[in-house]
Amino acid sequence: MPSDKDMEVIIKKGQRSDLAGVLNLVKGLAKFEKAEDQVTATLADYEREFDRDLISIDCAFANAEMVGCTLYYNTFSTWRGKMLYLEDFYVLEKFRGKGIGKMLFDEFIAESKRRNCTMVKWQVLDWNKAAIKFYEREGATIETEWWNGKIIY
Repeated sequence: MPSDKDMEVIIKKGQRSDLAGVLNLVKGLAKFEKAEDQVTATLADYEREFDRDLISIDCAFANAEMVGCTLYYNTFSTWRGKMLYLEDFYVLEKFRGKGIGKMLFDEFIAESKRRNCTMVKWQVLDWNKAAIKFYEREGATIETEWWNGKIIY
């Protein structure tokens, strides 16, 4: 891996051609979260929903290699109005601590403002202390009183 100062990092809007790489990163995130067996979405699922504009993606490239991504979508808060939900946010482990995550997160926040959202939301695992510290440095409130509910089909 090149040294940090030799590394050219580019954040760009994800394209359909990036989806296979994004799915691989999502699988890496699931492995990190000790849940890799739970990823059942396929590349065809990603392509279909990307084509329908359901999901949006930003990709981080370091020297032309995809090393991170955010995947997000529009949603609505009945209390606040339009918001953006950050479904996945991942940077390959060997590229962490180099500012790439901050670049991706900053672009996500900028996109929410371009879309005239009133807020952004996401989830973070309670044991992921590094991520919690990152979000708090970015000015986030980490709520601990709400519990997640879900039904899997």
